[in-house]
Amino acid sequence: MRAVIQRVDRASVIINHQELSSINEGILILLGVEREDTEVDADYILKKAINLRIFEDEQDKMNRSLLDINGAMMVVSQFTLLGDCVKGRRPSFVAAEEPAKANKLYEYFVKKAKEKVNSLATGKFQEMMKIELVNNGPVTILLNSRKII
Repeated sequence: MRAVIQRVDRASVIINHQELSSINEGILILLGVEREDTEVDADYILKKAINLRIFEDEQDKMNRSLLDINGAMMVVSQFTLLGDCVKGRRPSFVAAEEPAKANKLYEYFVKKAKEKVNSLATGKFQEMMKIELVNNGPVTILLNSRKII
């Protein structure tokens, strides 16, 4: 499972010119489900994301987590995170999980996230979305559950 974590002042999901969801201060997670991912991968990414110390403390040091600031989370499924661009100019998405299985893990991730954070927003699986955000910093972190050492 791959995730792009962005520290945001605000973020929103727009589908067909209508706002579906939005958050204020917190993190936006773009989540890609890879073939053979399991709930263990989802649990790892979620635990890591909510505990990353990427928010400033009183001394302006990145020393506080999403949980510490009681921040919001937005989760958006994004299979293109699994794109392989090594050969040719068109990305290959063979590493991405097939939609039914990917959606099941995405929904699992969202369910578990609801148990951990007070404010959660999502995109809509397999929809064309526009994501608007104000990235604070900018702070962007990449996570990959397959790179656990």
